Amino acid sequence: MNLADVTLEELTVDPHAALAAARATGPITWLPALDGWVVTGRDAAVEVMRDTERFTVEDQRFTTGQILGPSMLSTDGPAHAHYRAPFTSWFSDRTELLRLTDWMTERARSLVADLEPHGRADLRSSMAAPLAAATVAHMLRLDPPGADALLQWYEEIVAGVHRLTAGLEVGESATHAHRDLSEAITAVSRSDPPALLVDAFRVLTTAEVVANAAVILFGGIETAEGATANAIWHLLTNPDALTAVRIDRSLVSTAVEESLRLEPAAASIDRYATTDAEFFGASIRAGDYVIVSLAGANRDPAVFADPDRFDLGRSNVRAHTTFAVGPHACLGIRLARAQAIVGIEAVLDGFDRIRLGDDAAGPLGLVFRKPGCLDTTWIPR
Repeated sequence: MNLADVTLEELTVDPHAALAAARATGPITWLPALDGWVVTGRDAAVEVMRDTERFTVEDQRFTTGQILGPSMLSTDGPAHAHYRAPFTSWFSDRTELLRLTDWMTERARSLVADLEPHGRADLRSSMAAPLAAATVAHMLRLDPPGADALLQWYEEIVAGVHRLTAGLEVGESATHAHRDLSEAITAVSRSDPPALLVDAFRVLTTAEVVANAAVILFGGIETAEGATANAIWHLLTNPDALTAVRIDRSLVSTAVEESLRLEPAAASIDRYATTDAEFFGASIRAGDYVIVSLAGANRDPAVFADPDRFDLGRSNVRAHTTFAVGPHACLGIRLARAQAIVGIEAVLDGFDRIRLGDDAAGPLGLVFRKPGCLDTTWIPR
């Protein structure tokens, strides 16, 4: 494959052949379609994510920062530590995780029970997405306005990010969505802030709390929805694995982990070179755009045998990079895993003879990847 001929459409629909071709030329390669360096080797990806001195998120091209303002997502060094620190204790609290997992389990079962009599649904839009949105609304105590409003705000902000990426204005919808989110979080701060935000309100300004809560909104909806939907997709497209998981429910967590490796919901993360450097054979210049392909790193054959196969017996599956490493490692790792597990458990418990429907479409997306349509059918009881 000639990398000069790779298109954005190919990278959006099915990037894995192109990423493999890029990796064959070296762990970091210039990809014209992205106008930047793409990192597809796992070792190189880990080094970039850990080295904030040479590879930073602090750049005016970082579109999310343009909309949300400075946050743990768009800063490095002391500023990043300042924004992130107030949230770490809540996300690392096992009691909070268990409490939220119980809540998510009941919510997932309720969503599945509502769908069960119909015998058919797009499980991404009717189960994975509302479960993710409801969870974030519950965490941030934003009910009202509730999961539907939160999901709408999120979609408008994401659309604004896409417009900025395309060189357009952010648009009024994204601006209004950010304003509405800010007002909702500010109202919470004046009444009874949730445990997740208590420490943040002590050390951050309201604007800083809003910006970082919006980051949690992004991760809590997009990556959790994608992780759940992708895992269901992988089980339904691998009948032997689905049978094995039905027989032995302890394999559900293994299936989630292998799905996270094979198709990360966030397929890449952006960095910008701060200095000229020779890096894994590539001559990088200060200011160059560097895309860490988590999807590419997770299929590095030097680390993962038969990397394109969904394998419930993979011994090193947790070596994947899906949640990033280094200072910007995802705060909600355990929460995303737990949500995907309870989502799958609810589907296995609620639907008999489940299979993909005729309208099903696999994971799509240049940066955020999830099934285009998780159309499924089952036998109503």
